[in-house]
Amino acid sequence: MIIKKLIPPSKYKIKSPFKMNPKFFIVHNTYNDATARNEIAYMSRNNNKVSFHYAIDDKEIIQGIPENRSSYNAGSSYGNNNGISVEICFSKSGGPRFIEAEKRTAKFLAYKLRERNWNVKDHIKKHQDFNGKYCPHRTLDMGWQRFLNMIQEELDNMPSKWAEKNWEWAMEKGYLDGTRPKEPVTREEMATIIRRIVENG
Repeated sequence: MIIKKLIPPSKYKIKSPFKMNPKFFIVHNTYNDATARNEIAYMSRNNNKVSFHYAIDDKEIIQGIPENRSSYNAGSSYGNNNGISVEICFSKSGGPRFIEAEKRTAKFLAYKLRERNWNVKDHIKKHQDFNGKYCPHRTLDMGWQRFLNMIQEELDNMPSKWAEKNWEWAMEKGYLDGTRPKEPVTREEMATIIRRIVENG
């Protein structure tokens, strides 16, 4: 679930001056150990130009700027005016909370890519691509391709768009456990599903 804590329009002139038709996502590491909520709160209340659309930690996804507006995140006008910026939290110290924040970010990006009919190769960028800064530093240290593979795996494991509502219905009813949406069903599993449907009416 995405929690919206959007900056007020009065801050657009400072933080988000232009309307935007985004072309990609730009991934950052925060280089501190603040939560996503605190990252967005700090960005929103100060009067510095630095800004970003999303901050993601091990528990929450917080949005600070609408996706159809620019942000000052990439160190280049092209990146700022075409990219949806995503900050992965807890990157200073790393450890389990960063690992979980990165996993949550991969899931989030996969969801957003499918929403826009975008692919990983063309639509996931790193801060480094725009101004040479070594960012997202910890993600780069651990392997950028590894992170792209995480996103692709999440994307591959999502139910197809045409089946999404049916999949969610089956999970809500308890007929399926919510895993392996694209894998084959064995006869044993099919028998179990049929029995659950019959018993639950």
